[in-house]
Amino acid sequence: MSRLEHFQKYKFRYEAAVLFIYFFINNSLHATSVIMEAKRKGSELPFELWEPFVWEYSSAISVLLLFPLMVVLLRRLPFSWQSIKRSIFLYFLASIIFSLLHVGIMVAIRKFSYFLVQWNYDFGDLWYELFYEYRKDLWAFIFFIGVIKAYEFILNRLAGEANPIAQGEDNNENQSVANDIDRLLVKKLGKEFIIKITDVEWLESSGNYVNLHIAGRIYPTRATLTQLSEQISTKGFCRIHRSHAINLNCVESITPLSSGDSEVKLNNGKVLNLSRRYKDSFKAQLAQ
Repeated sequence: MSRLEHFQKYKFRYEAAVLFIYFFINNSLHATSVIMEAKRKGSELPFELWEPFVWEYSSAISVLLLFPLMVVLLRRLPFSWQSIKRSIFLYFLASIIFSLLHVGIMVAIRKFSYFLVQWNYDFGDLWYELFYEYRKDLWAFIFFIGVIKAYEFILNRLAGEANPIAQGEDNNENQSVANDIDRLLVKKLGKEFIIKITDVEWLESSGNYVNLHIAGRIYPTRATLTQLSEQISTKGFCRIHRSHAINLNCVESITPLSSGDSEVKLNNGKVLNLSRRYKDSFKAQLAQ
């Protein structure tokens, strides 16, 4: 297994680890800076040694909890240069919500921490502090949105973005998604590869993209899962969940669950949920 394949397999773990390490180092530096600056002004600290760490780590934990919401925002409401005024307005509102949630979670953690030592945490004048925090949160919001977009761009280039090749047509980068897809053209690090659609084991919705899973590799293609799964249904693919579709030829077993859903196990060992909503169409297509 190559490093890229290992990263793709454990992508969430790597991302969570990097975020945790970044915030731990960054906010530890901020906490120690507060202590060192206070030391410059006098020999005695105007606060307990542990307090700056509570202040900084509470902020870090709050942002970490909100980070997935920023990812969801970019996937559900991608920034559009064609509708730039609308996008700026929506993202401005999102930044306010982000700041209010950040402050709310942060203050709750601080109050709980102070409560444990039988102290009282005073946030200060509410409106002044909210404005003070929003100034910083707005910049952090813009920075993290930019980081997420840059990360996704680089990841797509490394993984290789797949584009459909219509049957009997030459490939054109600007052509629309074909109604009958046999092959996919993957552009990766300056090279081009052709893969068969029947080699795809399962599909996963990812915002404006659909991730194609092939032999442990992931290839993003710009499409919706609904659109793509319908276009390749004649190739043996079936929608089983709002976020997943599978190649029926890769199904190993099906296990009913007490909830009414089922689990579908693929030949590669991957287990996916079969939603009740798609169970009838799945059985009908499987019987064909």
